Amino acid sequence: MSFRLKYRDMIQIFKKVSVSLMALALVTTTASASDRTTSNAAYSSKTSVKSVAKSSKTSSVNWNPVMDAIIQVESEGNPNAVSGNSVGAMQITPILVRDCNDILKRRKSSKRFTMADRYSVAKSKEMFLLIQQHYNPENSIEKAIRSWNGGVRYSVRATERYYQKVMRKMK
Repeated sequence: MSFRLKYRDMIQIFKKVSVSLMALALVTTTASASDRTTSNAAYSSKTSVKSVAKSSKTSSVNWNPVMDAIIQVESEGNPNAVSGNSVGAMQITPILVRDCNDILKRRKSSKRFTMADRYSVAKSKEMFLLIQQHYNPENSIEKAIRSWNGGVRYSVRATERYYQKVMRKMK
């Protein structure tokens, strides 16, 4: 009972402050991207994440704390982590890359992700946002976490431990 109240309160807080946090994240991204000491590749990755967030319905939620917590749980922040077919900071599988490319193709976008993009934190976050935009239009943080672990048709029971780990990292 108390967990549900805490989770509900957290959702309300996210809804209230998400607009200002997203604006702050975009300003920070823009400021660091405009610094010409960063490489063009890093700049294009940052602007891509920004454009996906901007064009998506998910922009009403600040997904950064969720993505950062998932990165900590999945790889402890190691962008070169490998576990079976899953690689990168967010432990992305080839199936997820294919799914992202299918979504982009249906949208008639010329953009495509490569298997190497899984090692890029910025590209991984882009894929996460695209998946949330497509499969989680209601912007449920719980659904985002559970589906990242258990797939689109996740089981609440099977993903409970993972969900709790990510929630602890978000605090």
